[in-house]
Order: sequence, then C-alpha cells, then structure tokens
Amino acid sequence: MTLTDTEITAELIRDLLRAQHPDLADRPLCLGARGWDNQLWRLGDDLAVRLPWATDAADDQLRKEYAWLPALVPHLPLPVPVPQRLGLPSERFPRPWTVTTWVPGTPADLAPATDAGAAATLASFLTALHRPAPAGAPSGRGGPLADHTDGFTAQLAEATDLGLIPDPDTVRRIWEDAVSAPAWSGPARWLHADLHPANVLTADGTFCGVVDFGALCAGDPACDLAAAWNLLPDGAGDDFHAAYRPAPDSATLRRARGWALIRVLLGLLVGHAGEHGRPGGKPTWGPPARAALARLAATVR
Repeated sequence: MTLTDTEITAELIRDLLRAQHPDLADRPLCLGARGWDNQLWRLGDDLAVRLPWATDAADDQLRKEYAWLPALVPHLPLPVPVPQRLGLPSERFPRPWTVTTWVPGTPADLAPATDAGAAATLASFLTALHRPAPAGAPSGRGGPLADHTDGFTAQLAEATDLGLIPDPDTVRRIWEDAVSAPAWSGPARWLHADLHPANVLTADGTFCGVVDFGALCAGDPACDLAAAWNLLPDGAGDDFHAAYRPAPDSATLRRARGWALIRVLLGLLVGHAGEHGRPGGKPTWGPPARAALARLAATVR
C-alpha cells in the first residue's frame, strides 16, 4: 500500500475545485471515508469528491469509472456513485480525481444485511449489471480462477499460520473443486468484481447502494456471484440463486465459491491487521469474513 505524497485535506480539495470546477467550490465539505485506494469527501448533499491516496492503480480505476460507468447506470436498480466531473492532474495534486453522486447508506462491514429480502435485492442488481460487455471493455478479475492459485495459496498459508482458518483442509477442498470446474463459456459480462462488504451499502437490513467500481471489468459472472456467501445472511443463498437470471449452473456456482474464498482470505488478513493496529488494517473486515467462511464450509458437510 503506497500512500500519496500529498496530504489530502479540505483545503486541498477546495483549491482543486476552485481551479477546475469553481461552481462547486463553496459547497459544504467533509470526509466521508478512507477506502483502500481512495478517499471520499462528501460535497454538499448530493455529490462527493473521490481522490486516490494509495496504490498507483487507483488512477486508472478512476478514469475507467468515469469512462464506462455512466452507460451502465440506467440499467441498475440500486444507486451507485455516478461520475459527474473529472479532475485533471495538476501541480497542486498530481493525480486524477472525480466528482460523483453521493450514495447514502452504511457499509455492510459495519451493518450487515439481515432482511430476508436482501437476497432478491442483490440478485436483481447483479442480473441487471451482468449484461454482455462490448468489445473493448476492460479486462480484470473476471478471468480464469486458476490464475489466482499462487496468491490464494500464499494467503491461505499466512491466514493458517495466524490461526484464522479453523479447518484448512476444507478450504483447500473448496478451492480445488472451484478451479477444476468447467470454465465460463458464455459472453464476457460486465462485473463489479469487488463485491466485498465495505463496497455495498445497507439501510434497514437490506442493500441500498453499491460503491467503488474501480475493478469494473468484463468476464465470468461467477466473480460477482461469490457475493451470495460474502454478503448475504445465513440461509439466504438459495433465494439469491433462485432469483438471479439466467439461473447459474453448477459449474458457475463452484467457481463462485472459489471467488468467495479469495475475498474471505483478504477480509481475514486485513481484519487481523486492523485488530492488531497494523497499517492498512481494517478491523471491521474480520467478522463478515469469518461469517462467510462458515457459510462456505457448511456447503461441503
């Protein structure tokens, strides 16, 4: 995790707005969230400023959102942050940044979905998002699951050494079954590709918004269908799979379990680091990862 050399403050953001988007510069401004790659500052009631503060990849992710996301928004049944303005790199801040719409709600790592209707809400959103992507759509995490084996193996070993995995053999069995499943043979579909709990918002026990489309890409829908284990309350997976269209076949669900494990391991490790006060750690990521791991383990008993 490489932090930007420029300290991001309200004064900096106002200077950037005055220089490039002066009609927005006098709106009320407050910090909304410090994410993994970006900081989000609320701008008035309905807008937000999104600035990269870690990882070099964040720059390209912001440009990708600005280029591709607006065309997808009309089809989506949940609110998402729609890019409105692009901020160009400058001497004051040498990285791109954007102004987006503000999406209200609480991240699901702080307030997990509990309502039985959350399964249908998530299925409706992913059914709408998973449209065939056009030629030239960005590639990314939606490729073959087996490409992630080295990273998965290393993270599993680390999590096991830290005592975070109660039954490593079961985890390996799920992974081996997932990577041996037949590959996706349909058209590449639009994917969010980063549906972990911090990127999905809740209100009154159900989902009310989806944020951070920096990993947006075209590929295998199994990458997103992992959310059935990562986001939903216990026992809701069958309702989700029944509501999603087209109905996922067994091979897609097997691959989806592998993608769910990738997010579980990241959540466990980031959560453990946060619980021990280490840089980059987020203690709220641990509990939903442990819950998802238990759901996955239950599928092989």
